[in-house]
Amino acid sequence: MTRDSDGTTPRHETRTKAAQHAEIDYLDREVNLLKPSTPFMRDHLKVIWVGFLAWALLTFGPPVLTYFAPELMTTQLPVIGFPAHYFFVAFVTPTSSLVLAFLYSRKRDQLDQVYGIDHATPESDVTKQAAGEAAATDGGVSE
Repeated sequence: MTRDSDGTTPRHETRTKAAQHAEIDYLDREVNLLKPSTPFMRDHLKVIWVGFLAWALLTFGPPVLTYFAPELMTTQLPVIGFPAHYFFVAFVTPTSSLVLAFLYSRKRDQLDQVYGIDHATPESDVTKQAAGEAAATDGGVSE
């Protein structure tokens, strides 16, 4: 990769997000939920905020809608015979939480793949554990 005289990468060269992510020292970066300092943090925060807004809407939407539109929410649903507010609070809200958890994990896996984050156990740890060496709680090897 060629660099300009000031040591920066020229604008016409494109690098993958994984390559950019590998160069960032996250221990020196400030964590701020309102102004993320790295591209990975910005993308991850977008996923979190979208999930939070969807959760808030799906969790608090039915009770608020029941308060503001009681005639709509207290009507009997034709197929199952329950009032609409009961069905939303008892079925849709808990189910949507499970679906949101699944969608978050999928989106986070996609982000990890884009940024080249690997959660696999290093080979040396696997062979040490197979050889019978116990691991200490701090990640070191007990003697």
